[in-house]
Amino acid sequence: MKTISLLLVSALISLGTFAQETGSGERKVMVGGSEMSSNKNVVANIMSSKEHTKLVALLKSAGLVTTLQGPGPFTVFAPTNDAFMKMGATPSKSTLTKVLKYHVIDGKWDSNDIMAGINGNGGTLSVKTMQGGTLKFSMSGSNLIVTDENGMTATVTSKDVYHSNGVAHVVDSVLMPFDNKKVVSMNNK
Repeated sequence: MKTISLLLVSALISLGTFAQETGSGERKVMVGGSEMSSNKNVVANIMSSKEHTKLVALLKSAGLVTTLQGPGPFTVFAPTNDAFMKMGATPSKSTLTKVLKYHVIDGKWDSNDIMAGINGNGGTLSVKTMQGGTLKFSMSGSNLIVTDENGMTATVTSKDVYHSNGVAHVVDSVLMPFDNKKVVSMNNK
């Protein structure tokens, strides 16, 4: 009887703690030295990250801010400033728009959804992007890996950054759709 009482008390304490942590419905994560709020949209959160100033500037340049402020839901793979530095020169506006849309998937795909898809599909999951291309997901040890249509990979360095209109995952490389392969090779010279 004591064991059951202790288990019941432990369960109630756990439920109370869970309710306190999620009572406001908000989940906060640190990205780029700033607190991300699940009550803000993806653009509002990315704008506060010191690691994503280049992404913000490029989203503005490509005219995608309004789109990503919309209701979504969106899953965004957000390259860091360092990832864009590896890319080299900024492509033309039309190419830039394609590249940035290639980092967005319709729907809310958190890491659990992606990993379930990977596990249910023999170790890889392919998903169509907003740009129309395909991203392929796999695991390397405990790391979630995203492979673009050119075979280049990015590692998810911060996962499940929830927003009011979706979820974002920080990646360490810029992903490129197949029709932009020449742009990448020219920029890396």
